[in-house]
Amino acid sequence: MEIVTATILDLNVLRKLEQESFDRDAWPLFDLIAVLTFPGVVRLKAVADWQMIGFIAGDPRPRDGWGWIATIAVSPNFRRRGIGTALLRACEQRLGVPKSRLTVRMSNQEAIHLYKREGYAAIDIWQTYYNDGEDAMVMEKTL
Repeated sequence: MEIVTATILDLNVLRKLEQESFDRDAWPLFDLIAVLTFPGVVRLKAVADWQMIGFIAGDPRPRDGWGWIATIAVSPNFRRRGIGTALLRACEQRLGVPKSRLTVRMSNQEAIHLYKREGYAAIDIWQTYYNDGEDAMVMEKTL
């Protein structure tokens, strides 16, 4: 597995990965195009056997002193192999800011465990953040 920069050529595969990973919370087409083209966004993909098996995007906000992990997804067939951790660490290194933040569904205990293991701590709860009304935990890590 290697981690490389994602491009607009990855749009269709990313769209499928988002659907597999997030179902009702998958980003719409416009947001996927934006994350793959907007300047300054850190966009990385994990590749194995010439296929994308994971993706992460980070938005550096140097004026605020932190970056935002906008999305992270690993193909269901490749989970629990350290790919999400590798993507997270690679994105954090490229953000170029002192802190990183992200949101996660309160019910996604597997992801929360990963983030805590990687040094993130809860700093806020956003009520009814997700499409179905579930709350989001906001987490932050000092890089």
